[in-house]
Amino acid sequence: MKGLREIRKKKKLSQLKVAMDLNISREALSYYENGKRNPDIKMLITMSRYFNVSIHYLITGEEFFPR
Repeated sequence: MKGLREIRKKKKLSQLKVAMDLNISREALSYYENGKRNPDIKMLITMSRYFNVSIHYLITGEEFFPR
C-alpha cells in the first residue's frame, strides 16, 4: 500500500484523522500503510473514494494509464 501513506501525507492528514473518518483503528491504518495487513476490496473502494484516487494508486503509489 505504497500510495496510501503518500496520499495521506500529501493531504496533510494524520493517521488518527483518516482512521476515524474510515471507521477503523489507527493501528489498522498503520498496518495497511506498512504492508503488514491488506484491506479487503470494500475498504480499498472506501479509501479510494475518500482520497479521490484510484485503487491502483493506493497500492502502487503510481497512477494507472492504460495503453
